[in-house]
Amino acid sequence: MFFEQVIGQKDTQERLLQLVREERLPHALMLCGPAGCGKLALAIGFAKVLLAGNGQQPSANTMAMLDKLEHPDLHFTYPTIKLPSMSSEHKPVSDDFAREWHELITAGPYFTMAQWLEQMGGENQQAIITAGESDALIRKLSLKSSQGGYKVSIVWLPERMNIECANKILKLLEEPPHQTVFIMVCQEPDRLLETIRSRVQRIDVRRIDDNDIRQALMERRGLSEDQAQRISRMANGNWLAALEMLGADSENDYFLQLFQTLMRQAYLRNVKGMKAWSEQMATLGRERQKRFLEYFLRLVRENFMYNFQQSVGETSPAAHDAKELCYMTQNEEDFARNFARFINEANILPITDLATRCIRDIGQNANAKIVFFDMALQMIILLIQK
Repeated sequence: MFFEQVIGQKDTQERLLQLVREERLPHALMLCGPAGCGKLALAIGFAKVLLAGNGQQPSANTMAMLDKLEHPDLHFTYPTIKLPSMSSEHKPVSDDFAREWHELITAGPYFTMAQWLEQMGGENQQAIITAGESDALIRKLSLKSSQGGYKVSIVWLPERMNIECANKILKLLEEPPHQTVFIMVCQEPDRLLETIRSRVQRIDVRRIDDNDIRQALMERRGLSEDQAQRISRMANGNWLAALEMLGADSENDYFLQLFQTLMRQAYLRNVKGMKAWSEQMATLGRERQKRFLEYFLRLVRENFMYNFQQSVGETSPAAHDAKELCYMTQNEEDFARNFARFINEANILPITDLATRCIRDIGQNANAKIVFFDMALQMIILLIQK
């Protein structure tokens, strides 16, 4: 009843419910896992379980509040941005964007940081959780539960806390308010303070089973079995990726065009064209730039597997295994037929390292135009390695 929006993940649901049944509920949980696996959906479902009240039948009023995610003892913390209308002294907090958050999350608990940034109106900014948010959360949780039960604080992407906020949250975890449960929804736990990680019970959420995605696509999106099977295989356990493939204006199509342009200009050694490409990349905004680089890494890997398949012969057992591990759309495969031969054992690791460094540099606010122009220049040398 409470996990109805979760795609698959029955094992994790049962593990969470078992904590309640056996009265082993910790004061702080951290759900970790890759994008699109349903961490936030699980956190919301489990919060509903706790707020519904100790296994008793909840009242109609309680259920109505939970359905609308407007329960007074349910608190959300999430990364925010600073709008031009805010004063220079103001530290943005979740309450500044409560309406935007509620609109997005009631539409469904599966969304990306890019969608959240768009909802806030700051696609070109990097969202963080400020020290002001920790102060606001301390004030909220110091109040008594309005319903006499648990208070639940869901923290979406705690790895985006700045250091001042992280230290304050650490103190809150060390001395939690009475009957308060923290549920952190984390995608990159290594970015969190070690002291915070040591004070939460970590639950790793796996990628969604392909069959669960296939079933959800048929039941929730009305796809045929063949369509659902193809998309679920491509999604690789990521419900967000499955939804992206259904979009008419798929971002992946745009990223494929950028990938093709880079590789063609690098092959032709067209420095002027690569400069224009890097300038185009610089206009995308940092979050979208990082998503492109992640797409770049995936497509390089797929082309390497495609090249291996061709080099060993399509009829060999090894080629069959490589084909099973190759996940590309039809457009990507059409490009790979001619391009894949340039991705081989000699350059796959250097290219991967290059893209990984670019992700790091963009995340550290390096000049995007310089980062991408340097990347393009290095691709000239890497593509000729055999």
